[in-house]
Amino acid sequence: MVREERIPLEELARLPTLYHFEVSHGGDRVAFYSDTSGRIELYVQDLRTRAIIQLSHGEVPRALRSFFIWDPTDSYLVFAKDNDGDEQHDLFRIDAKTGAVSRLTQDPKAEEHAVDFSPDGRWITVNTNKRRPDSPDKAGQMNVWIMRPDGTALHPLTSFAAPAFGGRFSVDGTRIAFSSSEEPPSTRNQDGYVMNADGSGPRRVFRVRAGSQDTIAGWHPDGKRIAVTSDASGAHRAGILDIASGVVRWFGAEGVEEHAVRISKTGRYLLVGRNVDSQVQLVAYDLETGASRPVPLPPGIVAQAQWANDDRRIVALYSTPTERPTLALHDLETGATETLVPAEYGSIDPKDFVDAEHIWYESFDGLRIPALLYVPRDLPTGTKAPAMVYVHGGPTGQWTRSFDIFAQFMASRGFVVIEPNLRGSTGYGVDFRDAALRDWGGKDLEDVEYAARYLRSLPQVDPDRLCVYGGSYGGFMTFIASTKKPDLWKAAVAAVGICDLHAMWDESKEHFRYFLREQMGDPEQDRALWRDRSAIEFAHQLRAKLLMTHGTNDPRCPVSQSRMFRDKLVSLGKREGVDWDYVEYTDQGHGSIDIAAKTARMRLIAEWLDRALA
Repeated sequence: MVREERIPLEELARLPTLYHFEVSHGGDRVAFYSDTSGRIELYVQDLRTRAIIQLSHGEVPRALRSFFIWDPTDSYLVFAKDNDGDEQHDLFRIDAKTGAVSRLTQDPKAEEHAVDFSPDGRWITVNTNKRRPDSPDKAGQMNVWIMRPDGTALHPLTSFAAPAFGGRFSVDGTRIAFSSSEEPPSTRNQDGYVMNADGSGPRRVFRVRAGSQDTIAGWHPDGKRIAVTSDASGAHRAGILDIASGVVRWFGAEGVEEHAVRISKTGRYLLVGRNVDSQVQLVAYDLETGASRPVPLPPGIVAQAQWANDDRRIVALYSTPTERPTLALHDLETGATETLVPAEYGSIDPKDFVDAEHIWYESFDGLRIPALLYVPRDLPTGTKAPAMVYVHGGPTGQWTRSFDIFAQFMASRGFVVIEPNLRGSTGYGVDFRDAALRDWGGKDLEDVEYAARYLRSLPQVDPDRLCVYGGSYGGFMTFIASTKKPDLWKAAVAAVGICDLHAMWDESKEHFRYFLREQMGDPEQDRALWRDRSAIEFAHQLRAKLLMTHGTNDPRCPVSQSRMFRDKLVSLGKREGVDWDYVEYTDQGHGSIDIAAKTARMRLIAEWLDRALA
């Protein structure tokens, strides 16, 4: 059955999207990634004239797993690029006027991410798992390194067993702040550290308590204080740490999720993101009075925000369920908001988009699970629509009230879509976030079942046409839900999924292994648990029709995961094209936002579901 589309996919997917931006040090320009040309390119806008130029012409990555930074003189930018999604990023520099590109690093066995320039422009901090000089044959843990702007003299500053991220220079360039941990990987501990710019004298400066996630957001211009975030109170809370005394001045209220974003250039305000019921709002706190000034952007999420070189103007990238990503400039003093880069809609009427309702449903144990619900517009009376449980990645991710192109597309085709923030999701406090530790495919699987039950309770849903879909951890959940809860589903779609935790461990980088230990324990000590939560062990129970899609260059969830599940189905006598289908993308890794790729992916899934749910 070919289903009518209220919103044409080919036009929807072609609409330009702005993904990431960085304000120049002088505050007069903003660089951003956008697919206006048909693929991801780097653009620069003059904030005085609003003129926009396209800076790159095919040199930047198609999939965004790393971003870019301005040099202190704003004459060039440094960006990271991988090869067809393999995430083995190398660093490049691009001239901010001519667009001329030169390579800085070349190591096919490591990934490098530019973090920050020293104020004098002589050094760049880099997060990398590059092989250390004393262990040249093996990629190591993610740590903080430093190099010259021409790519020479790249060498390590830290050597933590846990991933070390960040590397922000103090305003005077003498110190570097970063986050890491010295606790066992079985904990979720993270602490804030400061070291001298040459890597000497590292010391832990921020820990509220052992086991909490205590991280650094950025330096105060006085060099004596740092913006921090801690979840020790049970929810993330932002504050300002006095380094010498160790005293933190907290902002906001306990129990309200807030993350420190940036301190303004003169140190007057701390900008935070307040996360309530999947909506992220910007708030500026006055560091002297403690007074809060919410930034009045449309209700939805602010994906990124930066100061425009003063204490007044904030550049923010926001969207809502019915409004596509928009880059805006807000003036705290006047209260005025100006659009810098508007969202485009082509011939599509934004009124055709459906709003996402934030709802709660009870799971098996009475725990209330938050979710976003998309219901198609103008369903005829008596219609029984197909429905989808759409599982996010992570699991420490979150569905937010942002513009979701896939949910909108499926709703336009008559699907009811629920996006559950299963236990293990962020945004709802520490207890909720940690409720799936060492329990992937356990209580969170029950939350998926009860999302399906919730859908079945809706009068407009056909209880016999339910499907489950997700990518990454969502793909893991699709595999485990379709094999351990086989009676729930008529169809399932696993994108870049995981079916065998031990096999994934064997192929994982060190920082991914650290995350797996934190989430699911030790592969040997917890072997029974790992086998019980590997869907490959239960493939014989599959009843739903299954579609598997995977990029061959995926380093997070290797393509071998989908291949082995496919091969298991073959060994069980399951028939390709009847019981299951399988698609590989040879030019992709862990998903792609490339226009052609996302168009093909959504078209494939939609038309496959038409057949599978018929």
